[in-house]
Amino acid sequence: MTTTSESLLFRLQQVGETPDETAWRRFVSIYTPLIFYWARKVGLRQTEASDLVQDVLTQVFQKLPEFKYDSSRSFRGWLRTVTLNRYREIHRRKSSRLATATDSMLENLAPVSFAESTWDIDYARLLVARAMELMQDDFAPGTWDALKLVMSGGQSVDAAAEQTGVSAWTIYSARARLMKRLRAELGGLL
Repeated sequence: MTTTSESLLFRLQQVGETPDETAWRRFVSIYTPLIFYWARKVGLRQTEASDLVQDVLTQVFQKLPEFKYDSSRSFRGWLRTVTLNRYREIHRRKSSRLATATDSMLENLAPVSFAESTWDIDYARLLVARAMELMQDDFAPGTWDALKLVMSGGQSVDAAAEQTGVSAWTIYSARARLMKRLRAELGGLL
C-alpha cells in the first residue's frame, strides 16, 4: 500500500511502456471479489461468474487509458457499464441457445434490472471492505480489531476501546490514518 496522494485510478492510467503492475494487482485484488459477488448475486453460476470477472478485467485493462475522470460522473458508473455490457453479452450467447426469443428476453430482463438496482448499494460497501482487508496487516492486531468494531460494527470509539483494551486516542489516530489511506487509494473510484 502506498501512502502517496496519488489515487489507484491515477496510477493505473499512467501512460508508459510498462503498466504499473503493483497498481494493477491492487486493482484486481480489490475488484475481483466485488465483480464476482455481483455476478453471483444476479444468478450466474460460479464458472460463468469467473468468466465474467475475467472478461470485465480484460476490458477495463484495455479501456482504462481512455477513461477520463469527470467529477460529475464516476468510475463506478463506468465500471458498472462495462460489467453490465459483458453480462448482457453472456446472456445474448446463452439466449441464442435457449428456447424462444420471447422467453429468453423475458428471462433476461429481470436479472439486469435487479443487477442495476443493487450495483450502487453494494459497490461502495464492498470496495471499502476489500480495501480495508488489504490494509489490515499495516495495523497492530488489537488496533485493527478496535477499528473493525468502530468502522464496520457501528460501535463508538469509547465502547471499542473498553472492549479491546486499546486506548481511544489510538483508535482515533488509527481511524484517521485508515481514512486518509482509503481516500488516497480509492480516490476517483467511489
